[in-house]
Amino acid sequence: MTTITLTASQALVRYLVAQQVEVDGERLPLVAGVWAIFGHGNVAGLGEALSAARSELPTLRGHNEQGMAHAAIAYAKACNRRRVMACTTSIGPGATNLVTAAALAHVNRLPLLLLPGDNFASRAPDPVLQQLEVPGDPGASVNDTLRSVSRYWDRIQRPQQLLSSLPRAMAVLTDPAECGPVTLAMPQDVQTEAWEFPLDFFEPRLLQWRRPAPDQGELARAVALLREAEKPLLIAGGGVHYAGACALLDGWARVAGLPVAETQAGKGALPWDHPMLMGSVGVTGSSAANELAAEADLVICLGTRLQDFTTASRTLFRNPRCKLLGINVAAVDAAKHGASSLVADAQVALRALGEALPDWRVAPAWVERATRAAGAWQVVVDRVTAADDTQLPSDAQVLGAVNRGAAEDAVVVCAAGGLPGELHKLWRCSRPNGYHVEYGYSCMGYEIAGGLGVTLALPGREVYVLVGDGSYLMLNSELATAVMLGRKMVVVLLDNRGFACINRLQQNCGGDPFNNLLADSVHGGDAPPAIDFAAHARALGAQAEQVTGIAALESALARARRAEGCYVVVIRTDPDRATAEGGAWWEVAVPEVSQSDTVRQARAGYRDNKTHQRRGG
Repeated sequence: MTTITLTASQALVRYLVAQQVEVDGERLPLVAGVWAIFGHGNVAGLGEALSAARSELPTLRGHNEQGMAHAAIAYAKACNRRRVMACTTSIGPGATNLVTAAALAHVNRLPLLLLPGDNFASRAPDPVLQQLEVPGDPGASVNDTLRSVSRYWDRIQRPQQLLSSLPRAMAVLTDPAECGPVTLAMPQDVQTEAWEFPLDFFEPRLLQWRRPAPDQGELARAVALLREAEKPLLIAGGGVHYAGACALLDGWARVAGLPVAETQAGKGALPWDHPMLMGSVGVTGSSAANELAAEADLVICLGTRLQDFTTASRTLFRNPRCKLLGINVAAVDAAKHGASSLVADAQVALRALGEALPDWRVAPAWVERATRAAGAWQVVVDRVTAADDTQLPSDAQVLGAVNRGAAEDAVVVCAAGGLPGELHKLWRCSRPNGYHVEYGYSCMGYEIAGGLGVTLALPGREVYVLVGDGSYLMLNSELATAVMLGRKMVVVLLDNRGFACINRLQQNCGGDPFNNLLADSVHGGDAPPAIDFAAHARALGAQAEQVTGIAALESALARARRAEGCYVVVIRTDPDRATAEGGAWWEVAVPEVSQSDTVRQARAGYRDNKTHQRRGG
């Protein structure tokens, strides 16, 4: 056996370089690059190895560990999970800053490779700087916090462990059902230790993305359900994008007259003006989709994990005869809510159903009902997104202006607060991957870092980041990274002076405005501070301006499109206005006992809505 002497870090990097995937007929590296913030836990080991391989495996410098991991996640999502990025950090706070991002990747089933530094395996300098000491457990490390938010977790105590751990890590990163974050904790002394590695371990390897085919028994049951259905509705989730099934779904829905609704992750699977697209579904759903969901006798759940926003906390499917058909690569998702399971890749499943039901058509009355509802919803979208001359526009009016001014294949990026709800209802998406909203974990601070990841993955498309002032203040540092890398995105910062979405939720649950808007929070002076977000963005290297009203916003967006580099437009918005049309109940527990009349009233409404919850699964 031919061997080569390498440190553990050098072997890891060389192995990553050798992993390849095929995307649209082109053979590419699986790992597109490594985000790194160096410290004493990784600079001498992994840092040396990455420096030597910089021409084959680019290393990008982030400004915040959570932010760079968000950028890596967004890159993978924009690549439909076919390519990934890795992140390496020092031990201690650098590693624990990864936990939120790892949870986000886990919830959203997105691949992410984490390589945090760790304590000395030898324990010679115990306790090393930043080491967590746990009496009675000398092997404990802060990297243990990443166990529960990783799909695969290992601590590399000897260089030769890489021979078994790295192939397993790659298997998880490229598995359609188990896909998620992988953590390989790297003790800093082990990173620098050498071993005789088999040379064939580093041979180029083409990793195949499996497409599980349906079991014939499950397929037969699915066919029977479709034949029996009089009022079917399909809900398209993120799995439609990841399986490359958008075109197939488009054709099937047109020919069969099958109404389709979209989750946050599924939005964009069909163009907004598709004749059978009902729009968003659930808590942030259109009236068209939610009305059909309430009447449907069969809901086909294609590539969705059916989170509570999609099902309106299990109250959406109200027809007592309603059955669910779950089509998913993950058996646990296919079986949710007592659904009849069809465990398969979305593209393969659609082909199999089409072959089994070549002449299947939806009843004309249901098609007419659906198209009438979809048309009525588009009238609502036109109205609530239209410009007017108010100085404090609504979020809907702002996103309407961005939508109208953006290229047809532009990508909108968002994550948390009220904006994802408005975008889900109102954004008109014409192309797959044109809607990039992280709402599985609803993580504030994802937006700007996520936008950077999208610019890396889709360099030929305009990228618009819509972010609230609260989320911007949480994590904005990767704007400086985007400027440094020369990656353009247009950031539209909606300043509503606080956490307006939660302020509205607080009042809907009977509470008084408290600690959400800046005006309702403790502050030392006569008024909260006036934050100049445009000045801050300019300080990070971006071009920036603040505008008042929609007309000025539209002019600023035109300047932003023409400009080179990152451009930030700040606009003050009304914290109290949200689109009333559409939507559905969301379970947020209200106190059972309270001195407040409004809380008691909210509790009564809460009890009433609980009676509509679907059981099982």
